[in-house]
Amino acid sequence: MKVIRTIKDIQRELNERRKEGKTIGFSPTMGALHNGHSSLIAQSIENDDISVCSIFVNPTQFNEKSDLEKYPRNLESDMKILDEIGCDILFAPTAEEVYPPDFVSFSMDLSGLDDLMEGKKRPGHFAGMIEVVHRLLEIVDPEHIYMGQKDFQQFSIVDYMLKTERMKTELVVCPIVREEDGLAMSSRNTRLEPNIRKRASNIYKTLKASKDWLKYIPVKYAVDKAMNALDISDFEPEYFEIVDGFTLKGIEDYRKSDYVVACTAVWAGDVRLIDNMIYKKDS
Repeated sequence: MKVIRTIKDIQRELNERRKEGKTIGFSPTMGALHNGHSSLIAQSIENDDISVCSIFVNPTQFNEKSDLEKYPRNLESDMKILDEIGCDILFAPTAEEVYPPDFVSFSMDLSGLDDLMEGKKRPGHFAGMIEVVHRLLEIVDPEHIYMGQKDFQQFSIVDYMLKTERMKTELVVCPIVREEDGLAMSSRNTRLEPNIRKRASNIYKTLKASKDWLKYIPVKYAVDKAMNALDISDFEPEYFEIVDGFTLKGIEDYRKSDYVVACTAVWAGDVRLIDNMIYKKDS
């Protein structure tokens, strides 16, 4: 695996590969890699000739400086994981490389997709996310970008950007990878206190149960029931919403929607966890 740290070097490398007729698959990450990230890269390896993974802890998408400082970083461990998977190129730039003094910021109207759920709780987060994804896509210029379903709102916004900006890159969404007890894999899980970690599977259990509740109670009651189920000792639910998968707006009637997703954010001690489950998606 090649480790590249500058824009000049990665573009030179990828241009050489393109001359050979190779396709590029790209998995943007912030490091602290786990099996969820590995699944993205494995899909990239399967679909594309060259797999590129970036590790860049983007400062512009953290609302709290303390959260940025706490974010786990272990580049050596991440490099070992990528090498064992068979990733071809790791792009690990500095913030100064990604955002040089002459950098022109990218922004766009997201038609309200950034104002809901995570956007309500983390103002400015999606502006920072969309800026860095757009920037990395400019640099790497891949055929495919691989993102995980766990960040449902995030990949929905990236998909909106790709289509609105008519970018050539196609989004590939990979299913959530879960621990044995159902907890969605996340870099934040390593920060959970042991006694809290043991009960964190309640989030997954509640998502599953809510789907069954919708068979016999209205959506608003299922949401209230889920919030109550998540409100256990050491856990504080921020939201549980059942939304249209395209608009991300809450639905009123489960039977009348073709694409239904439950999304939640829960504080587990001092660690904020997000998760979601697709309840229905008609083709």
